Amino acid sequence: MDQLGGPAPPAAPRAPESVWDYPRPPATSPDDRVVVVECAGQVVAESRRTIRVLETSHPPVFYVPPQDVRTELLRPAAGGRTWCEWKGAARYYDVVVGEEVRARAAWTYFHPEPAYADLTAFFAFYPSRVDRCTVAGEVVTAQEGDFYGGWITSEVRGPFKGAPGTRLW
Repeated sequence: MDQLGGPAPPAAPRAPESVWDYPRPPATSPDDRVVVVECAGQVVAESRRTIRVLETSHPPVFYVPPQDVRTELLRPAAGGRTWCEWKGAARYYDVVVGEEVRARAAWTYFHPEPAYADLTAFFAFYPSRVDRCTVAGEVVTAQEGDFYGGWITSEVRGPFKGAPGTRLW
């Protein structure tokens, strides 16, 4: 709603971004667009207070503050830890909605490296492991491959790391 009580005007289109212009090490960028993660008929996360991680050759990953995540739908994943050379130790979670279990669909950094302290306890989700992720109403396409969790929207330009043959980029 706008300040007059009518429908809010549509968001202005964002300028295209090339993932090859993103830095390495990655940068973080606050984002106030509505981000929604859905799984098995439930909204798992919804926020206007996300942080995007922008890294060379990767589509952005959206991190959602824990207060905007239905953490009761998350269960620590068995063997669910990895190490990022920039952010540190990640902890993985299954998304569990009723009988539906999406293994290792989310992750967080409880004690990230100091340069990424703004991500502390925020959750990221693999779009390929849930039913739907949207940014400002636009349905996200998942980054190829099973290692990266990038969110591809119409504003993001590749080519993207993750597809077969791109491992050593």
